[in-house]
Amino acid sequence: MAIPSSGAISLNTIATEFGGSTPHSISEYYAGGGLVPAGTSGTNGPVPSSGQIAFSNFYGTSNYIAPTSVSYLVVAGGGGGAGAAGNYYGGGGGGAGGMQTGTLPVSGSTTYTVTVGGGGSGGPNSFGNPPPGGPGNPSVFSSITSTGGGGGGARAQSTPSGGSGGGGAAWPGIFGGSGTPGQGNPGGRAFDGGSGAGGGGGKGGGGGIGNAFTPAQAGNGGGGDSSSISGSSVTYAGGGGGGAADIGGGKTPFYPASGGGGGGGGGGNGGLNAPGSSGGTNLGGGGGGSANGSFPGASGGSGIVIVSYSNTAGDATTVTGTYTFTNTGGNKIYIFTGSGSIRWGA
Repeated sequence: MAIPSSGAISLNTIATEFGGSTPHSISEYYAGGGLVPAGTSGTNGPVPSSGQIAFSNFYGTSNYIAPTSVSYLVVAGGGGGAGAAGNYYGGGGGGAGGMQTGTLPVSGSTTYTVTVGGGGSGGPNSFGNPPPGGPGNPSVFSSITSTGGGGGGARAQSTPSGGSGGGGAAWPGIFGGSGTPGQGNPGGRAFDGGSGAGGGGGKGGGGGIGNAFTPAQAGNGGGGDSSSISGSSVTYAGGGGGGAADIGGGKTPFYPASGGGGGGGGGGNGGLNAPGSSGGTNLGGGGGGSANGSFPGASGGSGIVIVSYSNTAGDATTVTGTYTFTNTGGNKIYIFTGSGSIRWGA
């Protein structure tokens, strides 16, 4: 708590703020001398580091040090995979949520918004032309916004939606959704209709490409990127795999099929004559596409926001939302799995 900026203060007032052992002396409290951090400044300017020193030099000073910059990871929610479009078709995988990392200047007494985006819903099944999977929701830290992953496409009229990692297609001639530069990659293109393409991965990953037969292999989801901001290496933002049907899409001879694998970083697997699997929670993975009959697509995984800075600065003074805090490896780390805010200073 800061020392008042006016009125009567005593040596005990200064000692309460900056510490020290009794008996106290004003000479203990030179800036940079071990108790008062170098550069400490208050109402009357900087606290002296040598020479004349008085109680009035401590008006408005505080022992609290706010960080001047923080590192961040902002991963958006992954897109939902597409549902099956009848017995011969597999849905495209959902695109991964956008992933951004970097360093951002911060100032004390400013409240910074944190939004953790949810994953997109899986697309419905239909013996016809179902709509794509739902797009993921954006995640935000201060001025940084990561775009939600694109929903996977299902059959001819369902052009997959764009997003950070674009959704995979499920019909020949249709390209996957476009990715957002610096956040995610495009989804794959289906070549021959029966199996779905994979969704695009975050940042470094690329969308897999679906192939309807010879062999009937659905596209794998694009891989995500790793980050160690949490204190250990974790891979985020994998694209969802496409779904596949093994009855050959009406073609003869029939070929064995396999669903597309989810991209590393929480991408859901595509189904083989079955539902796909959901994207990884708090990883921003795209949902897997489903195939063959009455299976809706799988939902995308929710995103995450992580803020880290040197532990030479103080703890955040106000934090809201769902989060965990660790002090490890020389850094203070706030991991948000639900929306809220963070603030340093009064």
